[in-house]
Amino acid sequence: MMKKILLLITVLCPALTAMAQDKEEEPKFGISFSGFVKNDVFYDTRQTVTAREGHFLLWPSAESLDINGVDINAQPNLNMLAVQSRLSGKITGPDAFGAKTSGLLEGDFFAQANDNINLLRLRHAFVKLNWKSTEFLAGQTWNPLFVTGCFPGTVSFNTGTPLQSFARNPQLRITQSFGKLKIIAAMLAQRDFASRGQAGASSDYLRNAGIPDMHLQLQFATANEESGFSYLAGAGIAYKKIVPRLSSTTASGTFVVDEGVSGLTFIAYQNLSLKPFTVKLQYRYGENIADVLAISGFAVMQVNDALTGQQSYTPFTSHTVWGDIQTNGKKLQVGFFGGMLLNTGTKDPVEIVDMAAGTYGLGQNIVSLLRMSPRVVWNSGKVRLALEMEYTMAVYGSDYDNFYLPATLTPVANLRGLFSTYYFF
Repeated sequence: MMKKILLLITVLCPALTAMAQDKEEEPKFGISFSGFVKNDVFYDTRQTVTAREGHFLLWPSAESLDINGVDINAQPNLNMLAVQSRLSGKITGPDAFGAKTSGLLEGDFFAQANDNINLLRLRHAFVKLNWKSTEFLAGQTWNPLFVTGCFPGTVSFNTGTPLQSFARNPQLRITQSFGKLKIIAAMLAQRDFASRGQAGASSDYLRNAGIPDMHLQLQFATANEESGFSYLAGAGIAYKKIVPRLSSTTASGTFVVDEGVSGLTFIAYQNLSLKPFTVKLQYRYGENIADVLAISGFAVMQVNDALTGQQSYTPFTSHTVWGDIQTNGKKLQVGFFGGMLLNTGTKDPVEIVDMAAGTYGLGQNIVSLLRMSPRVVWNSGKVRLALEMEYTMAVYGSDYDNFYLPATLTPVANLRGLFSTYYFF
C-alpha cells in the first residue's frame, strides 16, 4: 500500500508543480489604483491672472490705476486648495491584434472652470496597443508639445506655464521605435484646452476647420542604469488651422464667409540625468498657440470684402526658452526653474490696430515674461513636503505698431510663496 502511495506522489508531483507554475505565470488583468492627496497653500504679492481661484498661476495682472494713480492690483492674495488631489486607474488586459494592451483612466477635482471647482474632471482616458516596436494610442492624454520625458519639475501645478506648453487633448497617436530613435505622429482634437476666438475659448474653431491639429516629433533616448546616466533629446513640429467664424453680418445683411488662420509650432528639447542631478532644456517657437496656455493668439489682418465683411487673419508669434535643474536625492531634492518668453507680435502687418476688438487669444498685450522658481522637496515614506518661491515679471505693452509691437512698456512682478503637502497611495 505504501509503495502505491509513493508511486502516486511521484507521478502527480511534477504535474501539480507545473500547474502551480502556470497559475503563477498567468497574467493578472484588471485595474490598479494609485494617486495622491495634495493640499496647496499659496500667497501672492499682487493680483494675478490664474485659473481655479488662484491655483493655476499664469502671470501677474497689469496695472489698474485709480483716480489717484494707485495700482488697484497691488493687493496681495492668499488661498488654500486641495483640488489637485488625484486618482489614477491603470488597466491591463489580454493581448489584442497581436499587441499588449493597456489603458489609463485618471481624474482629479480641479474641474473645467471656477463654476464647478471641486467636482471630478477627466484628465486622462486612453487605450494603448503595444507591438514589438510600434505603439498605438487612442484617447485623451497630454498634447505632444508637453513632452512627458522633459518638463519642469516645479512644485506649482502650472509646471512652468506659459513658458511650458500645457494641454491634454483627445487624439490618435502612433510611436514607431528604431532602437534608440522614436518617431511620433499624432492627430488631435480639442476639449478642455481650446483655441480662442470671437466666442471665447471653444473647440468649434478647430472642428469647423475639418483638419485635426497635427504633430510630428523625433526623439532620441539612451541610458545606463549602472552609472545612473540617461539622455533624451528631441524636436517636433505642429500644424494647426482654425476657422474663427462661419458667417459675417454687415449693413447689407448676413453672409457666409470662408475664413481661416493657420500656424506652425516648433520645439526642441533635451533631458540629461546623472546620479547627482538632472538638467532639462527646451526651446519653443509658436504661432496661435493660446490653446496650450501660451501668450498667443491671432489678429484681424484686413477686411477683404466690404460688402460681406470677409476678413483675413494673421497669428501672433512668440519664442520661449526654459531650463530646469534638480538634485536626484531620494529624501531631499533641491531644484530651480527659469525661463523667458518673448512675444514678437503678428506674423504679418495688420491694416487696423485694435487690441480690444481686433485680436483674439491669451495675453497678447504682454511683450515679455520672465520666471525664476527655486524649490525644496522633502520625501519621507509616502509623504512629501515641498516649498517653492515663484517670481514672475510680465512686461505689458501699449501704443502698438502694425505688427502689434509696443512703443510703451510697463513691467509688473509677482512673488508667490507655495507650500504643498502630498500623501501618495
